[in-house]
Amino acid sequence: MTMDLFDTLETGKERLAPGAVLLRGFAAGQDATLQEHISRIAGQAPFRQMVTPGGFRMSVAMTSCGDLGWITDRRGYRYSPMDPASGRPWPRIPEPWLELVAAAAAEAGFPGFVPDACLINRYVPGARMSLHQDRDERDYNHPIVSVSLGVPAVFQFGGERRKDRPLRVRLAHGDVVAWGGPARLRYHGILTVKSAHHPFAGSDRINLTFRKAG
Repeated sequence: MTMDLFDTLETGKERLAPGAVLLRGFAAGQDATLQEHISRIAGQAPFRQMVTPGGFRMSVAMTSCGDLGWITDRRGYRYSPMDPASGRPWPRIPEPWLELVAAAAAEAGFPGFVPDACLINRYVPGARMSLHQDRDERDYNHPIVSVSLGVPAVFQFGGERRKDRPLRVRLAHGDVVAWGGPARLRYHGILTVKSAHHPFAGSDRINLTFRKAG
């Protein structure tokens, strides 16, 4: 399915599926504060390539901020209030980020969203994220809000079964995708990131994924 078959709700807003909305360029123009806080958070809780329960090292480097951070190791996927690398709490979610994500969620039809976890993903060329569901949160009534920064990537948005054929959507710097309600447990992922350059993060793609986990 191609983008011209999606419902365009208004300029810059597109419905990917019932309960899933793409906000084109919603985070554009906030580069300075985004870069500042990403650098600060990574200084306290450095990016790392974690290992899956199956023993595979992920191609995407990650860190977190908020009351809870998402981690994976041989013991499984889960949220933790502490960074296992340092034994200290994760950095707080910056206030400007909370304002941004609340506005984006409301624009997508999910007012009142207050995340307690933000997973920060760093994709170098060749990195990818396979199709998966976000199922480690306690309450699926809250949406997922994802902010794309840096080089472009192709977002896959599937169905509730892994075998369902996914939509493929090109995401550019500043695009925000929010999904919840009937779309909350749909499979999603990122195809292999290609070599490119963007002033925000050079050859990297940065993704901020906000969740209510606890």
